[in-house]
Amino acid sequence: MRYVEALAQALAEILEAEERVVLIGGSFVGANRGLMADLHHRFSDRIIWPPIAELAYSGIATGAAMAGLRPIVDLSTATFSYEAIPQIVNEAAIACANSAGQTTAPVVFYMLYGIRGGGAVQHSGSPQAWYWNTPGLQVAMPGSPADVRGLLRWAALRSDRPTVFFSHHRLFSCEGDVPETATEIPFGRAEVKRVGTDATVIACGVQVPRALQAAAELERQDNIQVEVIDPRTLAPLDLPAILNSVRKTGRVVVTDESHDLGGVASGLAALIADEAFDALKAPIKRVSTVHVPVPYARTLEDAIVPDVQRIVAAVRSVSPRRTPV
Repeated sequence: MRYVEALAQALAEILEAEERVVLIGGSFVGANRGLMADLHHRFSDRIIWPPIAELAYSGIATGAAMAGLRPIVDLSTATFSYEAIPQIVNEAAIACANSAGQTTAPVVFYMLYGIRGGGAVQHSGSPQAWYWNTPGLQVAMPGSPADVRGLLRWAALRSDRPTVFFSHHRLFSCEGDVPETATEIPFGRAEVKRVGTDATVIACGVQVPRALQAAAELERQDNIQVEVIDPRTLAPLDLPAILNSVRKTGRVVVTDESHDLGGVASGLAALIADEAFDALKAPIKRVSTVHVPVPYARTLEDAIVPDVQRIVAAVRSVSPRRTPV
């Protein structure tokens, strides 16, 4: 199943399973509108099409969540969420945390992040580090069809806390196995996407398939066995699983499509250095978006993307020389 098909399926399952779920906005799948046609027809009374007023409808969603509904907000491009930060950060994030759980706010803020191809700076934002740095928010970054379905189901049906849910447009066409049964993936459980012994690559979101491609290339060309770890959620973060892999391989590359300074890769690298410095056999390497505003020109855009070849180069830089197979 394609990622975008698993996403649409998850939304339909969620609406079927829980009558308190409402959609504020109903796009979610970009140009793949046909995937949502049946859902739009069957659940039209539970879909609100808001104006371009992110601050307003994110506030309405937060209040509705506190009052007992379970809204899923389609903010479209992640940069649009900047208009709604007072509601996401200063209202939704603190309602549950500062009331010791007496006030719940099960709202999901869904958004497309990252470099999509010609989106320019206003449509290529990667604010996952911002929201990870906000206590009280859950942050999900699925990197496969099974994960987008399972994580979204858990956030929408089981969690009582606000969630910022990141998808990437360049994941939409990725294919992968999806369970036949409607399964949920609880937050805070990382997954080993590929087992290896020579180096660990910690990859988030769209970087997961890139890391897997890099690992295959490194095995084929350099006989380097790379272990790929997908945190799946940044908050809560399964740090023990990450550290277990680091202690096994001793060599680490962290990759995410946020900007490098103060980004997700930097934050994860700092945690590893703090908790597992004694296990490291080489410096931690980060592969992130170059710290410049995202350009519109595709050639310049391609130059700043943390792509497969940059991951390959980073792993080679921390690995001992090996005889190719």
